[in-house]
Amino acid sequence: MKILDKYIITKFLTAFFFTVVLLVSVICVIDFTEKNDDFLQHDLGAWQILTEYYLNLFPYFANLLSPITVFIAVVFVTAQLASRTEVVAMLASGISFNRFLLPYIMGSAILGALTLAMTGWLIPIANKTRVEFEKKYIKNPYRFSGRNVHFKIGPQDYAFMESYDNVNNVGYKFALETIDGQLLKRRLTAEAITWDSTKQAWHLTPQLLRTFSGEKESLKTLAARDTTLNLFPKDFASTYRLAETLTLPELNRYINTKISRGADDTQVYLSEKYERFAYPYAMFILTVIGVIMSARKSRAGVGGQIALGFVLAFVFIIFVILSRNLAAVGTLSPLLAAWVPSIVFTTIGAVLYRVIPQ
Repeated sequence: MKILDKYIITKFLTAFFFTVVLLVSVICVIDFTEKNDDFLQHDLGAWQILTEYYLNLFPYFANLLSPITVFIAVVFVTAQLASRTEVVAMLASGISFNRFLLPYIMGSAILGALTLAMTGWLIPIANKTRVEFEKKYIKNPYRFSGRNVHFKIGPQDYAFMESYDNVNNVGYKFALETIDGQLLKRRLTAEAITWDSTKQAWHLTPQLLRTFSGEKESLKTLAARDTTLNLFPKDFASTYRLAETLTLPELNRYINTKISRGADDTQVYLSEKYERFAYPYAMFILTVIGVIMSARKSRAGVGGQIALGFVLAFVFIIFVILSRNLAAVGTLSPLLAAWVPSIVFTTIGAVLYRVIPQ
C-alpha cells in the first residue's frame, strides 16, 4: 500500500465514522424526545435506558444509514481533495483515474466486510435486547388475535386452533389432522390444549379420535393426556421486528421452518436475509459513484456536492423501502427486491463513468 492509498483511506474512514457518529447521535436525541414520556411512565433510570436501549439502537441506525454515510463521506473527502486541486495534481503526475479509485474501493471493502459481520451476527444480538426493551416499555402488550389458525407440523400432520390465548398459553377448539395426499386419514379433536412449561409439553383435554379407512370411519374417546408436538408457544408470540433479532444462522433455520410449514410471510425474512448481503455491495457502488461525481471542482463548492450526495443517498434508501414493500406483498421476489436498488445504482454508476470526463 502506497502513501497515497493510506492517505485517502485514512481520510475516507475517518469521515465515514465521524458522519456515522454525528447522524446517529442526532437521531438518538430525536428518538429520546419522542419516547421520554414512556420512560417516565415506567420510571426507568438513565443507566437502564442507555445500556439496554440506546447502546443497542446505535449500531442498528449506523447500519441502516450506512449507504447515506458512506456516500456523504466519499463526497466530502473527494470534494475537499478536488477543491484543493489535489486530485488534479494526482492525475497530472501520471496516476490514472482507476488507480485513484483503488484506495476508495479498498476502504469500501473494509466497510463492507465490517457491515456483513455486524448485520450477520453483532447487530441481531444487540437487537434482541433492544426489541425486548421496546416491547416491554414502549409498545402495547401483545395479544395474539389470529382466528382459525393452521400449522403444518409434520409431513402429513396439520394442527388447527380456533383461537389462542398467548397470556395463559391455551388454545381452543384444537384439531390434529393426518392427511395423505388429498385423503384425510385421522382427525383428533379436543376442546382445549394448554402448554405445560414444567414438562415442556402440551396438555390435551379429553379427545375424540376419528380414523378413516376407505369409506369406513371409527370413533374413539381418549382421556386427557400430555403430548409433544412440533408446535410451541413462541409460534404465537409477537413477531415485532423478529427478523432483525436473528443472526444469519438463526435466520436461515427460521426460514426453513417457515417454508416447511407453508407460512405465507416467508418473504419478509427472505428479504432480510438477502438485504444483509446486498448492503456491502451497495456501499461499494455508492463509493464509486461518489468519487466520480465529486472528483472535479464544482461551482457549488463542497457544500453543494455534499447536498447532492444527501439527495442521491436518500433516493437509494427510498428504493430499498419500495423494494422491501413490493417483496412483502409478493409483487417482487425477495432476492430481486433486495438487489434492485444496487442494480439501479450500478447502472447509474456505469453511465456516470462513461459520461463524466475524468
